[in-house]
Amino acid sequence: MKTIFSFCILFVLSSCSISPTQNLPVSLSYSKTSTGLFEIKSFDVYKNNETLHALVSGLKTEKDQAQTIRYLKSIDNGKSWSQPVEIQNEFSPALAARGNDVQLAANGENLVAVWQTQGEIPNSGALVSIYSHDAGITWHTGKNPAADNTGDQSHTDLIADKNGYFHTVWLSDPEENGYQSLRYSRSIDNGENWQLPTKLDDSSCSCCWNTLAVSPNDELHVLYRDMNPRDMTLLSSNNHGTSWQSKKTIGEFNWHFDGCPHVGGGISFDENNAFYASVWTGESSKSGLYAVNSDNQSSVKISKNATHSDIAVLDNRIIMVWDEMSAEGTGIFSAESIDKGLTWSTSHRLSANGIKATHPRILSVENHALVFWTEKQSKQSSQWAMSWLD
Repeated sequence: MKTIFSFCILFVLSSCSISPTQNLPVSLSYSKTSTGLFEIKSFDVYKNNETLHALVSGLKTEKDQAQTIRYLKSIDNGKSWSQPVEIQNEFSPALAARGNDVQLAANGENLVAVWQTQGEIPNSGALVSIYSHDAGITWHTGKNPAADNTGDQSHTDLIADKNGYFHTVWLSDPEENGYQSLRYSRSIDNGENWQLPTKLDDSSCSCCWNTLAVSPNDELHVLYRDMNPRDMTLLSSNNHGTSWQSKKTIGEFNWHFDGCPHVGGGISFDENNAFYASVWTGESSKSGLYAVNSDNQSSVKISKNATHSDIAVLDNRIIMVWDEMSAEGTGIFSAESIDKGLTWSTSHRLSANGIKATHPRILSVENHALVFWTEKQSKQSSQWAMSWLD
C-alpha cells in the first residue's frame, strides 16, 4: 500500500485475553496510510460481513473551510485500507464534528451515507443522503430522510437490518414546546428513497448523539438522551421500524439539567438479545460513566472522569472504551468484563500520553475488537487512530 504520512492509523495489538483483576496487556506497533486529508473532522466505520467500510470528512488543506468526504474500506479486519474515493464533488459539504459525525451503513454492495449540511443559519442545516449500489465505486444523490430541506437536522445515526432495510434517526427543529424532537425514517430501496419520517419523541436533548442497533433477533433499537430527566432512553421496534414500543430509561439517575452535555451512549447485544449499554450522567451525586446490563439491571460505575464512550460484545466478553482527562492529557481508555458486566478489569490507556484523543468507537471483528478515535498532537491537525484488541 502506498504510504503518505498525512493520515495516521495506529494499531495496538493485544497478546491475550484478561480476567477482571488483570490489566489489558498491549504492545504497540504503528502503520500509516492516507486519505489525503490535512485534518479529520468526523468519521464513521461500519462492519458488514467481512468488510469494514469507513467514511471520513475533513479538510484537504489548512486553508480550506469546506469539508471533503471520502470513502475507504478494509477486507482484512483493518490491517490495510483501500485507496480513498472522494464522494464529495457533487454533494453538499458536511457540517460535521465529533459527536455529530457523518454516518455510513452497508448491506452487501449497497451503501448509504447521511450527514448534516450547512444551512442559512450558522451551525445549522438539513440532512443529505447518498447511496452506492456497487460497493462504493460510484455514488448517487438520495432523498433527504427528513423530507424537508429547511431547519436544523442533526446528530443522525444510520444502520441496516437483516432484511436490507436502512434506518436513520436524527434530532429535528424544536417543537411547540421549545424542545427538539427525535425523528426516524427508513429506506426499503437501498437508500434511493425514504419513507415519511416518524416522530419518536417530541422532547429530547438537543445536542447528544443517537445510537441505532439491531439485536440478533432483528429488532431495531435507538438509544438517545431524553429531556426530563436527562437520562439515556431506549426505544425498540420488532417490526422493522413500523411501530415502536414504550421507552425505557437506561440507568435511572434522575438527572435534571438545563443545558447541553454533548454526550450520547453506546449499546451492544449478546447472542441472547440481552443488551449492554455505556451511559454517562452529570447528576452531581452520581456523575460519571456507567455500564448497564439488561439481564440483571445492574449499573456499574466505570469512571468518574470519563465522558464519550462506546461498548461491544465480543464472545463472552464485554469491552467498553471511553475518553477521559488524566494527568497525561485526554486519552482513550478501555476495560472489559467476563461476567456480564458485574465486574470490570482495571482500565488501560490505549492512546499515547500527551496527545488529545477523543470520541472512541468500537467494533467486534472475528475474535478481535477494533477501536477507532481521533487524536491531536500539540500544534498539529486531528488524525484518525485505531487500536486492535485481541
